[in-house]
Amino acid sequence: MTTLSQLEGRLLYKFVNSSLLEEALTHSSYTNEQKDISIKSDYERLEFLGDAVLELIITDILLDKYPTKTEGDLSKARSSIVREEILVKISKKIEVGSFVKLGKGEKRAGGGQRDSILACALEAIIGAIYKDRGYQYAYNFVNYFWSDYMEKVFTDELDVDYKTRLQELVQAKYKEVPEYELLKTAGPAHNRTFKVRVRVADGLDSIGIGTSKKEAEQVAAHKAFKSLITREEAVL
Repeated sequence: MTTLSQLEGRLLYKFVNSSLLEEALTHSSYTNEQKDISIKSDYERLEFLGDAVLELIITDILLDKYPTKTEGDLSKARSSIVREEILVKISKKIEVGSFVKLGKGEKRAGGGQRDSILACALEAIIGAIYKDRGYQYAYNFVNYFWSDYMEKVFTDELDVDYKTRLQELVQAKYKEVPEYELLKTAGPAHNRTFKVRVRVADGLDSIGIGTSKKEAEQVAAHKAFKSLITREEAVL
């Protein structure tokens, strides 16, 4: 049986006000099913706060860590670090999904492993830490769990948002946008796989498979992006 103290151990943070952590882990589907009128707060307000706090902290760290980078470089770096895919990876590392309170239907549908819920709950936790003990503690949390991504943000090692890079390349070269098509969904709700095709101008298409639709799209976009780059290099 999971407990809040177990999660605090994973977060490397002990809450003064544990009700903030409880709120950060409560999905709206859970509150909607409760008859107890005292249980009325889900994580959406803390998520709203956490989203802003995360962006501020990432900006703060990037400015200190990369003093010679331009505003444009830093803006792109920040976008690549605060996107949902990174939030989901960190959330899974901490196993946040095991602690989120869900309604019965959402739980049966595997909501505890849904990317959007994992990302939102992690942002809510950041908001909760900020409310609990202020900016420095939230900064320490983000600085620790995002440290690997900070080191790789200006290298090819960081997980690149290939959907964005593919779209920019295709728009510049063909004045069109890539088209994504979900080909297949397989497996039970808690362990699904998705197969996606992306069609690009000039007869190019690529297939991607992942544990979420977004992941499959990224895989497909990565393959298509590399194929386009290879074609351009062959022409030169």
